[in-house]
Amino acid sequence: MSRKVIVTCALVGSSTRKNQNPNTPYSPRELADAAELAYKAGAAMVHVHAVEDDGANSIRIERIKESHDAIKARVPELIVNMTSALGPGATPELRLQQMEMVRPEMSSLNMATMNFAAVNRKTGEVLVDYTFENSLIMVAKFAARMKEIGTKPEVEVYSSSGIDNFHALAGGGSFTDPVNFNFVWGVCGGNSFRPGTFIAMASSLPPGANFTACGVGNDEWPAITQSILSGGHVRVGLEDNIRMPDGALAKGNYELVEHAVRIVRALGHEPATPDEARAIMGTIKR
Repeated sequence: MSRKVIVTCALVGSSTRKNQNPNTPYSPRELADAAELAYKAGAAMVHVHAVEDDGANSIRIERIKESHDAIKARVPELIVNMTSALGPGATPELRLQQMEMVRPEMSSLNMATMNFAAVNRKTGEVLVDYTFENSLIMVAKFAARMKEIGTKPEVEVYSSSGIDNFHALAGGGSFTDPVNFNFVWGVCGGNSFRPGTFIAMASSLPPGANFTACGVGNDEWPAITQSILSGGHVRVGLEDNIRMPDGALAKGNYELVEHAVRIVRALGHEPATPDEARAIMGTIKR
């Protein structure tokens, strides 16, 4: 049966930079330009990290708010989903404060402490390595405050442990239905994409929950296809992957969205509009 599939575009993340793909957006204006093109290509939501002009992750609340506001000014229809991670060096207090200042319609909520690394898989050399801290006390505090300010959490899980942590905390009342999960595949420290693991995780969600999926690098296209086949939604974008399936550098976030939309339609569905996505996920337009 045909249904509406939410396409999210992750415009830029904590690792992708212009030296890898020159079409990576940094400035608030570049983010707004990229968001507008992604919207026209079929995205209902954008996931956003703020980046300084030199490509460094921004932990400045002023830059974060400017990036959010530039997108909303350019494309008010879009759902803007801001990261709560910010990157290495961001304290829990700062991560929470920027959400309180910006009050986005949606924000990521990472559910487990984990290794977050980049490894040369041919040699085993660890190139980048840090511990991404998300203690259960921190997660519970973030979830409670997000409910108070009206920001819907996107529950980020890199393995089944994140789902189990959700179930452990759900009795506290900070999560409102429908709960929206994002399965992240391919980060070293989390799960690599495997169809069987995907199905097991989807089967572990609470009744009525929504899920989407994104994959790093080569995991992007099989992960989103599996998600559609399993009844879920999809995320693509330069945060996750800089190349098209044929190996060519993506001309921009919009080209990745265009290809995701082709997959959605090839499987008999249609991309959701932002308002249709709001109805599915239970967010309130801001």
